[in-house]
Amino acid sequence: MAENHEYQVDLTWLENRKGEVSSPELTDTIETATPPDFPKGMPNIWSPEHFLVAAVESCLMTTFLAIAENSKLDFISFKSKAIGKLGKVEGKFQMTEIVLKPVLEIADENNAERAQRIIEKSEKACLISNSIKSKIILEPEIVITSVESV
Repeated sequence: MAENHEYQVDLTWLENRKGEVSSPELTDTIETATPPDFPKGMPNIWSPEHFLVAAVESCLMTTFLAIAENSKLDFISFKSKAIGKLGKVEGKFQMTEIVLKPVLEIADENNAERAQRIIEKSEKACLISNSIKSKIILEPEIVITSVESV
């Protein structure tokens, strides 16, 4: 795999505080707008703040999937919730922290500690987390589901 990659994202302003994000590499477009917390913000539309939190959370998942596969960790499901906390620092708004709450479901309780280590390793290896200055807080949960109930 090459060491350098590029990902093109294009943005077109539509109206008011709303635009559309696209990429020549992808088929879908996504509306984006100022969040409703700010003047003239728009509800029910993805904001840059949502995109940032989603980037960190989805990077955790994709990194976890790669490490779990390489580690031959069997799991039933992976779900996550992420909460980005926006605050003023030195008079400027910034995402001060992002709390990641992945829930990993496994069948074998003997793998619980290993699963925990793999999630922690995934967060440390996440290139998006490593690229931002926000504090990342990982609060994983390992759920054991007996094989009989699966």
